[in-house]
Amino acid sequence: MKKEVQDLVNTGKMLPLMEEFYTIQGEGSHTGKAAYFIRIGGCDVGCHWCDVKESWNADLHPPTYADIIVKNAKKFTDTVVITGGEPLMWKLDHITNLLQENNIKTHIETSGAYSFSGTWDWFCLSPKKSKLPLDEIYKEADELKMIIHNKNDFKFAEEQALKVNNNCELFLQPEWSKREKMIPLIVAYVMKNPQWKISLQTHKYLDIP
Repeated sequence: MKKEVQDLVNTGKMLPLMEEFYTIQGEGSHTGKAAYFIRIGGCDVGCHWCDVKESWNADLHPPTYADIIVKNAKKFTDTVVITGGEPLMWKLDHITNLLQENNIKTHIETSGAYSFSGTWDWFCLSPKKSKLPLDEIYKEADELKMIIHNKNDFKFAEEQALKVNNNCELFLQPEWSKREKMIPLIVAYVMKNPQWKISLQTHKYLDIP
């Protein structure tokens, strides 16, 4: 990568864009809402059940000017979700400032494993055991989304819930390949622990991106 391009990436004026698309938010608190998704390449968290492993290697995804990404988003909606990969690997202040200057709400989905950047209207934190969130991230979370792959994940979810602020919404979401086994357990758990809500990957049921 040329030095001038690398400098722009380092400052967040360019980002390794994997894909961008307009769809319906499928998970968590904003399920069912239209949103423009910006998927940024690069992730070293390494979830074995990740369904976008092709996002992991940032070098495979071309650095793209943030202002071009914002221009594309403006054509569709007033809400953008920045996801990955792991989006906080990159400085996100520039792109979120541009989005908000254009009256576009900024949402993020992150593991929280990297330092906080950006200005957010909604911060969805989804911690992973393999690379835990930084302490500074927990207080930012509007939504805690815990992926339930096995029974031990309920304990991990409760440990993470103790670290977020009192206004944070709590969600348990079955890992897609284990959904038939885990959904009954999640239903029973939420009925016993009503501070939690259930999140489903409804975009997969609807067969949309």
